[in-house]
Amino acid sequence: MSASQFPPTSATDPRKDSLIEYPSRFPIKVMGAKVDGFVHAVTTIAREFDPSFDASTVELRDSSKGNYLGVTITVTATSRQQLDDLYRALTSHPMVKVVL
Repeated sequence: MSASQFPPTSATDPRKDSLIEYPSRFPIKVMGAKVDGFVHAVTTIAREFDPSFDASTVELRDSSKGNYLGVTITVTATSRQQLDDLYRALTSHPMVKVVL
């Protein structure tokens, strides 16, 4: 049997490594201190990785003491690489504490 007769494996088909079907809407929760510019920073990063990102879909939630803010963004995920790069950009931003 030649190699072309075998079905693709995860080594040759990266879609097999993901439980996400692309493209799809993908929510990401970002938490940081409740300071001016935090929401803008998060939405700016989201738009870099998803040009169709709609900031009107952003959900905000204050922490119990009001010191932190949870920002849920929903992006159109087109690949694992895009999501990985987006997570790296968010987690490396100085205003961001946690990305889920």
